[in-house]
Amino acid sequence: MVKHNTDTNGIGYEWEYAKVKDDRTIWQKIIMGIYNPSSHEFLGRSAKSWGGILLFYAVFYSSLACMFAICMKVLLSTLNDHTPHFTLTSSIIGTNPGLGFRPMSPNIEDGSLIYYAADNATNVEAWTNELDKFLAVYKNKTLLPDKGSNQQKCDYNIPPQKDKVCEVSLANMGPCTSEAKYQYPKAQPCVFIKLNKIFDWEPEFYSNKTDIPADMPQELKNTIASRNKHELFTIWVTCDGEAPADKDNIGPLKLYPQDGFPGYYYPYRNKRDYLSPLIAIHFLNPKRQTLINVECRAWAKNIFYKRSLQNREGSVHFELMID
Repeated sequence: MVKHNTDTNGIGYEWEYAKVKDDRTIWQKIIMGIYNPSSHEFLGRSAKSWGGILLFYAVFYSSLACMFAICMKVLLSTLNDHTPHFTLTSSIIGTNPGLGFRPMSPNIEDGSLIYYAADNATNVEAWTNELDKFLAVYKNKTLLPDKGSNQQKCDYNIPPQKDKVCEVSLANMGPCTSEAKYQYPKAQPCVFIKLNKIFDWEPEFYSNKTDIPADMPQELKNTIASRNKHELFTIWVTCDGEAPADKDNIGPLKLYPQDGFPGYYYPYRNKRDYLSPLIAIHFLNPKRQTLINVECRAWAKNIFYKRSLQNREGSVHFELMID
């Protein structure tokens, strides 16, 4: 190619330059782009250039890793494996424990519904297996962190020793046993309930019979009136149908081993081998082929009750239906 130009005096001059024609194949161009033997460049950069880049990023990411490690070390130094940093009123959980129940359906879609056919062995087994899995740690102490060595037998006159916890026995659960399939084949199922754990929470008992609230069921009032003074240190539990129709359909109930959680299991302080005490609710004659809404409520001075579909407090709700 020739390019013409003219100077200020009108005298023309010219020079020539040529671009070498690139007759390389595409494959040759790719190979040359990866490594150029004439300039000793790899991917368009010399070894010195690549070395500088690698050194920069090595120093950069090493610094980031060190900063992250320091931050994590400082954070973890503020945490305790056994004691939460925020407790009671300063925690999200708060100071008002609720109740939980078992068995629960493995299908999330079923929600809090316990539904089965009493004459369907496979159906029954699905629910009893869920209870067996839940109760396994209560039956087999070798599943506990210290194999149950940190547990002791307690009663109202024998509180746990320092750093010890009270064992939870399933021996007094009446007919609610694995051997009896928890009475599910007889259409008289047992449902287990427990109080949700809140670290360092201490119950305030109805130790004075004059402090009993007016809305407490009369049957529980009679039970409290018949108990010895030391037995009043109990978190009481009542269960019934939610609506009037549910109360008619639920039938009689029996609670094992008693109508509440003994006070010597509290406060919960995350000691090794601790297990939550349990109550087995035995439904003696629930109406079959009918959906029954069940509500169980815990009773203590500092357990506040609130019935709400979105924010239930001091109680637990589940549904029972037997074909």
